[in-house]
Amino acid sequence: MKKAIYPGSFDPVTFGHQDMIIRSSAIVDELVVGVLNNRAKNSLFSVEERVSMLKEMTASLPNVTVDSFDGLLVDYMKEHGVTLIVRGLRAVTDFEYELQIAQTNHVENPDVETIFLTTNLQYSYLSSSIVREFAAYGGDISKFVPAQFIDRIYEKYNIKK
Repeated sequence: MKKAIYPGSFDPVTFGHQDMIIRSSAIVDELVVGVLNNRAKNSLFSVEERVSMLKEMTASLPNVTVDSFDGLLVDYMKEHGVTLIVRGLRAVTDFEYELQIAQTNHVENPDVETIFLTTNLQYSYLSSSIVREFAAYGGDISKFVPAQFIDRIYEKYNIKK
């Protein structure tokens, strides 16, 4: 049974994340969407809120679970019997960074492998940072995030739409 993790901050979750989750869940037996609790970052949403949104978004995918973690990804993977990391690549610059992380994870635990999926061209420009910036200025984020999350994002900026 192939068990993979798709880790990230997901702050907020975007159509790009949704696309990666759907596509990667189709190629593994079980997919864990791992929400990183990075205390060094000043997140828009709490870890609990991000986990909740992702659970809502993935409810129709029976082989997907959502969990949070802090610390090293490889430690979480070892503890939960996960051996495969799924990462999305938008551009060459993503690859350079992700390759370094993948190699480091493999050195730390030789049983860990990373697979890279290129993003759907429709979402190749999209990042959570872009969503946050547009939302902070009241911009239209309907092309970036699932409809059920739009009001929640604007609320974080005290914007009524």
